[in-house]
Amino acid sequence: MKGSQILIESLIRENVEYIFGYPGGSVLPAFDALYEAPLKFILTRHEQAAAHAADGYARSTGKVGVCIATSGPGATNLITGIATAYMDSVPIVAITGQVKTSLIGNDAFQEADVTGITRPITKYNYLVKDIEDLARTIKEAFYLASTGRPGPVVVDLPVDVQIQDTDFVYPEEVNIRSYRPTYYGHPGQIKKAAKFISKAKRPVIIAGGGVIISGAEHKLKEFAERINTPVTTTFLGLGSFPADNPLFLGMPGMHGTVYANTAITESDLLISVGCRFDDRVTGKLEAFAPSAKIIHIDIDPTSISKNIKVDIPIVGDAKNILAQLIETVKTFPDTKAWLKEIGRRKEKYPLGYSRSARAKIKPQYVIEQIYELTKGEAVISTEVGQNQMWAAQFYKFNYPRRFISSGGLGTMGYGFPAAIGAAVGNPDKIVFDIAGDGSIQMNIQELATVLTYNIPVKVAILNNGYLGMVRQWQELFYKRRYSGTPLNNPDFVKVARGFGVKGIRVEKEKDVRPALKTAIKYKGPVVLDFLIEEEENVFPMVPAGEAINHMIGGMA
Repeated sequence: MKGSQILIESLIRENVEYIFGYPGGSVLPAFDALYEAPLKFILTRHEQAAAHAADGYARSTGKVGVCIATSGPGATNLITGIATAYMDSVPIVAITGQVKTSLIGNDAFQEADVTGITRPITKYNYLVKDIEDLARTIKEAFYLASTGRPGPVVVDLPVDVQIQDTDFVYPEEVNIRSYRPTYYGHPGQIKKAAKFISKAKRPVIIAGGGVIISGAEHKLKEFAERINTPVTTTFLGLGSFPADNPLFLGMPGMHGTVYANTAITESDLLISVGCRFDDRVTGKLEAFAPSAKIIHIDIDPTSISKNIKVDIPIVGDAKNILAQLIETVKTFPDTKAWLKEIGRRKEKYPLGYSRSARAKIKPQYVIEQIYELTKGEAVISTEVGQNQMWAAQFYKFNYPRRFISSGGLGTMGYGFPAAIGAAVGNPDKIVFDIAGDGSIQMNIQELATVLTYNIPVKVAILNNGYLGMVRQWQELFYKRRYSGTPLNNPDFVKVARGFGVKGIRVEKEKDVRPALKTAIKYKGPVVLDFLIEEEENVFPMVPAGEAINHMIGGMA
């Protein structure tokens, strides 16, 4: 087989169904081999969108997402998407074309040092210079991307390797001596954790994205209910614990609930499962859970005690370790008084927002209506900014892999292409991209993609005429000096229709629900332009550098 055929056949062996990408000179042999292959190719209109679509596909399905681009600018356009996946531990394999091996390092046309550029933002990367290594490389790439703490892997493939030929032998297994993820917790650490749990008076479980990656949501619920302990989930952990469960505290951190943040601050035991203690969660480090002993469960040993010093580290897979704890913990903590106190705070400081008959549409109301009309069954993708936080606060996520958003990198332009990947991977589900009017314009060209393949993504633009989250900071901390944040937006309905996509403008609250019903019923993609209150803010809010129990506002 030629190298290009080996590549495609290897992808088939890895059960790849969809590839997102953009062709170019250095990947022409691969695209020629793809022409008659039983793989479905989605041509995005920008390589960044291809990486985000692969990411959204991976997050929503649990499978490895695949994207492909040519050398030079094609590969560098993938960088933001690769970095996004790296920060959020998303398994994607990015295949990039490269100039001929004899030209590497000579500043050839459309040459870029892709392995050098992507080294800091990948779990691993390869430059394949010998066709004999190609099949093994693809096998290893998928194994590395999907095991342990998942992440993106780049395979840089020179064009001459694609046209060489050799006998095709696909390895049945992978054996990398230096890579041995730990999947079960050390029994001694499990016993120590059980003792801490049994003696706790004010325990809190904080669940992160690792619970969803592990598929540990059922074990988390069983464990929490067994020890009768409240659960807060990080932004990327939303859906790992049912939002309608009485033990649920909502999200902690900068835009978390009052009761989640105060519970963490006053806890005497914090049980972290698959959470890396990001700065948006912890706030001021020395004031984070100051009286608590901390148990930290994570498959990545480098994440433990990286940001917060912990008392009991347990390295391993969340699902397995929770099962071990369920078996080991025999004496349960008495949390009745603790839960009663938290219940009082829930009643006193609920998430809410003010409404007026004369006011413009409230963005929180739009999200509540999306939740009600989809019965919480939709896959929700978001852009980055206020739209993202309102979605996290006001859409109740009861299931994992239904919330798709850029966490660690905070990538504007992520939501729409990620929604494309999620819709392709979940054809039986309604997929909404909750967008801001600034962020949606970063990859708005993908309207051509959803039209071409009739991908029925519903885009709900919360249009306030600003780069909303930056404007909010300018209002609160820079005396309303709105520098660089007002937007001169296009007519999004006309833009959508120009691409051949259905567009609906909504200016009054009474029209929100009918417009959403129309969009949900419609079989193809829809853009909904909601004209919302211009200076609506996301509250509560922890100012940068403050302790998480020092919050501004409880009502918008």
